[in-house]
Amino acid sequence: MVCFCFLVDQKKVERRSRPAAAACSRCGGSAKISDMRTFTRFCGVPFWYKSWKAVVCGLCGRVLKSYGI
Repeated sequence: MVCFCFLVDQKKVERRSRPAAAACSRCGGSAKISDMRTFTRFCGVPFWYKSWKAVVCGLCGRVLKSYGI
């Protein structure tokens, strides 16, 4: 079971973004609306992905709000 944990991982990729009229509550940086995609990989080969939208801070990278598609 321990071996299986090292073979599977997830990677988040930001596809597109546009500015949003909001500010980060942690650092005060400007926010942006991003189209995100999460890849689940097994031995480095992606076998499943999920697309979603998120409001992300442009300075610290924190996800402020997420929306499933």
